[in-house]
Order: sequence, then structure tokens, then C-alpha cells
Amino acid sequence: MKTVIIGATTNPSRYAFLAAGMLLEYHHEIVPVGVKRGEVLGHSILDISSKPAIPDVDTVTLYIGPRHQPEWYDYILSLKPKRIIFNPGTENDEFEKRAEENGIEVLEACTLVMLRSGQY
Repeated sequence: MKTVIIGATTNPSRYAFLAAGMLLEYHHEIVPVGVKRGEVLGHSILDISSKPAIPDVDTVTLYIGPRHQPEWYDYILSLKPKRIIFNPGTENDEFEKRAEENGIEVLEACTLVMLRSGQY
């Protein structure tokens, strides 16, 4: 099962990049998806605008703010994740409600903290 990182970046000082590294450290398969092409720790960032099909998604971890989320609601829901983690600053009542209506678990949490504390 895969973790899709929405808002992936090549910038090592960003939380999305740190999450990618920690997910790999904890032996999770990652699929970075973002607006800018590049690589994250040997994994190509898929272009979100092409809405790439990604099978077997367990978790989507969000690193894009609520202002930029609406255009991606349908795409993210189409991935059929078991859960979506709304990291600090990405919380969005409207999208969280839509996800729950689609049977997706919603967490307002920090992927980094969840991994370190054994809650992931």
C-alpha cells in the first residue's frame, strides 16, 4: 500500500520533503505528487495537473493549503485512499466532510509526529 504525498517538493527544508524521508525511513512506499517536476529521494514527483492514476493508495498526506485544494478534491477522492492526513495548515472542513462522506478516514494530524510516535 502506498502513501501519496500531495504537495511534494524538492526543497529539503519543506515538511513535505521531510515527510517523504521519514516515510521511507519507516519503510513506507511513497508516491510524491506536486506542481513542480523533480525528484524526492530518488522518487520522481508526478505532475498533479495530469491527475496520475495511482493504484493501492492507503494514505494521502496533504501539504497544500486549503486555498489550493478545491481544484484537486475530485482527483484526490478518485485515488480511493483509506485515509487522508490533513497536516498542520492544510485543515479544511469542506474537504474533510466530502472525504468522510466517501468513507475515507480523516485525520487532522502531523505525518511526522504520527510516524515518530508509532501512530502511523
